[in-house]
Amino acid sequence: MTTAPALAAQAPGFLSPSGVEVAFLLVGVVTLGAALVTVTTRQLVHAALWLVVTLGGLAVEYLLLTAEFIAWVQVLIYVGSVVVLLLFGLMLTKAPIGRSPDADSDNRWAALTVAVAAAAALVWVVVDAFRTTWIDLRGSPQGTTAVTGDILFRHWVLPFEALSVLLLAALVGAIVLSRKGREERRGESGESGEGEQP
Repeated sequence: MTTAPALAAQAPGFLSPSGVEVAFLLVGVVTLGAALVTVTTRQLVHAALWLVVTLGGLAVEYLLLTAEFIAWVQVLIYVGSVVVLLLFGLMLTKAPIGRSPDADSDNRWAALTVAVAAAAALVWVVVDAFRTTWIDLRGSPQGTTAVTGDILFRHWVLPFEALSVLLLAALVGAIVLSRKGREERRGESGESGEGEQP
């Protein structure tokens, strides 16, 4: 007859979490808090900086799940490219640096409802898909470069390229908007100069 401690040692459970699982939970709480601040702050630059914390927390979560390749891709592409592109867009379009009343919306409850519904659907899908799957964090790494690269560039190459085109379109749009504003200011200064008598 098998005793209860022996069963707890054989099967993973929530009553005896390991250090990695505790760290995963703590980093997840910090990441969730940073994400909430990102979408609730009224300062655009602060939102971008809190987005860095959020994406960095996700990278740490990937590291704790032994998916090193995905973690460094998260850092290089999202933290190193997307957030930098966002900050450049803010600077090129001369967005307000301080508090921006326009960054707030009257549709908070609708947005909260959609967010909660999306989160519940995502949790339900993940739990249903991996209900009986356990990842041995002390075993061999699951997110090796060879396996992940093969899956990414064989099955997910179209979304990967679509994301790169989207980033390029955002950068071109920011440049066009900045040049348009500069030309309008030049036109206004030219008109004001024509009306003046020498």
